[in-house]
Parts: sequence; C-alpha cells; structure tokens
Amino acid sequence: MKRLFDEHLYKFDTPQPSYWEATRGAAEFDAGPLQGHESCDVAVIGGGYTGLSAALHLARDYNVDVRVLEAGHIGWGASGRNGGFCSMGGTAVHAADLIKLCGEEKAREFYQSQIEAVELVRAIGIDEDIDYQACGEAEVIVAHSEKAFSGFEKDCALLTGVMGLKTELFSRAEARERFYDSTEQFGAMQESPTFGLHPLRYCRGLAAAAERRGARLHERSEVLQWNKSDDGLHRLRTAGGELRAKRVIFATNGFMPESLNPVFYGRTLPVISSIVVTRPLTDDELAAHGWVTRNPVINARKILNYFRLLPDNRFLFGARGSTAGTAAGEQETHEANIATMRRIWPEWSGVDIDYRWHGLICMTGSLYPSIGRLEEDRSVFFGFGYHGNGVTTASWSGKQLADWLGTDKMPASLPAIVQGLSKRYPLPRLRPLYFKLALALSNWVDRRS
Repeated sequence: MKRLFDEHLYKFDTPQPSYWEATRGAAEFDAGPLQGHESCDVAVIGGGYTGLSAALHLARDYNVDVRVLEAGHIGWGASGRNGGFCSMGGTAVHAADLIKLCGEEKAREFYQSQIEAVELVRAIGIDEDIDYQACGEAEVIVAHSEKAFSGFEKDCALLTGVMGLKTELFSRAEARERFYDSTEQFGAMQESPTFGLHPLRYCRGLAAAAERRGARLHERSEVLQWNKSDDGLHRLRTAGGELRAKRVIFATNGFMPESLNPVFYGRTLPVISSIVVTRPLTDDELAAHGWVTRNPVINARKILNYFRLLPDNRFLFGARGSTAGTAAGEQETHEANIATMRRIWPEWSGVDIDYRWHGLICMTGSLYPSIGRLEEDRSVFFGFGYHGNGVTTASWSGKQLADWLGTDKMPASLPAIVQGLSKRYPLPRLRPLYFKLALALSNWVDRRS
C-alpha cells in the first residue's frame, strides 16, 4: 500500500514515545484483533476520535450493532499524539476570510458548531466519567511581534460580534501579568470556550465508553482490502479475518489509506507535527518567565507554535514537523523546535526534554472539515480534515455521523460548508511539494512580521 510519506510514519505496531503513552491512565476495554468472519450493521474504519465518537453514539443512542477497526492500538494515531487542545478551530481559513468566502451567516453557523463541539467533549467526559485531566478555561493567542498584535483588536470584534465567541484583549504588560512573558510576547487575545486535556486518556475513555454501551472494538486490525459484494454488503479484510457490514464509516483522517477507496484519493494533505515535553519545571523556573496560566496557548505565526503547562508542571511545545517523515527528518525537526522553544524562553535553556514524538494533522483541499455520505454509494459515510483541531471537531463529527445513520437523515446542525467531499488536490502525487512550497511561503511571511 503506497503511502504519501516515508514508512517510518506508519509503524502501526509501534507506540509513539510520547508523554501521553507514558501516562495513559487506567481505562479498560477489550479490543482484540479481528479474527475469522464477522458481521455487523455499521463498520467503522479508524479508532480515533471520529470513529469512537460515532461508535459510542450509535451504540448508546440508537442501539446499532457497530464495530471499530483500528490499524494500531486505540489512540495510536493523531488522537493519541496531539497537544490536547479542546479548542475552537477546525478550518485553516481566518474568520474574516471565511466571511468573504461563504458569507456571514454560514461562517457564524460554522463557528457555532465549534462551540457545540467543545461542549460535546465536556459533556462526554462528564456523562461517561472519563478522567481526561481537564485544565484551563480559554485559549490564549499570543502576538509574537508588535505587528502581529496590531490586528488583534479587529479580530476580537469580529469573533465576539459576529461569531458569538467570548474574547478579551490584553496588552503586553497585561499579558505578562495574566499569562507569562518571553522574547515573543507582545500582547495577547483570549477566546473561549476552550480547555486543555490529556488526549490519549480521552481517546481511551471514549473507547471504554463505546464498548460499555455495546460497540465492539478491534485493535491491530488494519483494513487491507475493501470490497462490496453482490449482496450489497461491504467486506473489509484484515490480516486476521473479514468483517461484513451493511454500512461503513470511513474515519481515518491524516493517516487515511487512500488506496482502499479511490473516491477518497487526493482529497487530504497530511501535515507532520512535532511535539516535545520537558521535565517538570520548578516554581523558580516558572517564575523566571512569569508563567501563571493553565490555559492552552498558541502564537500568531503562520506556522504557529502551540504550548501549554501540563498538570504536573511539564511544558509541552509543538510545531510543524519534517516534510518527508523519515526518522532522520523527525530528529532534525525535534532539535530545531527545541532550539526555538529555548530561544523564546531563554531562562529554560537548560531544562531537559523528557519526551519527543511526531504525528499528522489533516488538511483538505477546501480548508474545511469534510463530513458526509457518498453520492456513489449511500451506504458509505465519512468524516475527516480537522486542520489540527481534532479533539473537538472529530468528536463532534463522529456524533453527526451517528445521528445521520441513526435517523437516516442528515443532521440539521451540520453546517453547509462542511457538507460533502472536499475537493481533490490537483496532481495529488505532488502534495508533499505543495506543502514544502506553502511552508517556505509561510516562513517568509513570519520573518517579515
């Protein structure tokens, strides 16, 4: 099966050496590999947030016979590797540009769905008793330069007055008192709702809840072949067996195996991310940069950094990764990102890095999430393309798909701009080149700012 990046990125039998894996909690579920010939009503390809949320809501709310097939272990992919931001987002289009592209009403509709998505994750945690270590109460967007801060006032007015968010603006001095200080802190904007969580604990909690509600889970069950037989049943073949299903949800996001169904070929652009986590910081070290917030933080760069203080006072720092996915490229990117972190917070230059890992976010040709039902085959549903905001948007997407299958009617809450397949990238084999060019252009813009 030909992949877009180096095979180093697709070792389904190897857990990432991440902080999340080391502290994944005690959620229990039975998810042995698929063995022999089995059948169900709905088969879900992908055991991340989209697939598990769909399985949970199908089993719990509609009593549907559903099974989940995951190539690695539950949480192997982006759902167990991300920064743990339960935040607004889901699109790579700025709010003002979104209004220009689709109009104020549709843009607001999308942002309201994102608020709904944050609250859905909060509700799932409460309803299913998931210990995902929630912390913080908003997302902080920090200006990395005076020029970057100059547009924040307009952004705040737009997000509050049009999109319906709660936002606050802070000068550099106010941000120093409220959040932290660094060489790249020139004021900040805060928006809510948002909070931080432990992404793998949340993912595994979803899995345990889905199983408890009646779903069946199968780890280490990569789908190698997907056919539809004359009797109308989908046949999903794995190394250990075959699953027959009346309907399928394709929920693989950035790790999408495009060769399984040619309809999905070329519609996503996976982007590699890199995350490092320090040892626990001391009180004196935190005080050296005035760090007093538990809110998740991003900066305003085109190629943004995202960071947060974890419950045990470790510092998480994320950035874009390599462009090829090789082992050498991964390590080179980690070192470059560690150097960036130490430049921004020089008082932490001597702090050891305890964990480093990489993964994929998923962009689409339309720059919006893609959620829907295939016109070519009405028994196939899909959800992907969360642009680095999968905790919320994927969880919400899974529920939308469950409601759609459970009622046989597209949910009224599904915004118009996310409906249907995203457009295919031109000359899809050149997607890695497109990303390299976009990265170079964005870095040039960041240097100018």
